[in-house]
Amino acid sequence: MAETVTMPKLGLTMETGAVGTWLVAEGDEVKAGQVIAEVVTEKITYELEAEGAGTVLKILLEEDVEVPVGTPIVVIGQPGEAV
Repeated sequence: MAETVTMPKLGLTMETGAVGTWLVAEGDEVKAGQVIAEVVTEKITYELEAEGAGTVLKILLEEDVEVPVGTPIVVIGQPGEAV
């Protein structure tokens, strides 16, 4: 089953964040623990890791677009799964 990764909450006061750089592209295979993006906040840059293995099915957020915590940013699953 496909997993939707959301913008993480990296601190008590964090309300928004952006993907500064995607380190994967749609169709790429990822492993659990692999860094898939750099998340940028007002205070830090954080390396976002894939929680599980699979294929990047859909990138939902363009780089440098600020969104609220919890917003879906990427879908990882098995090739051919519905997004």
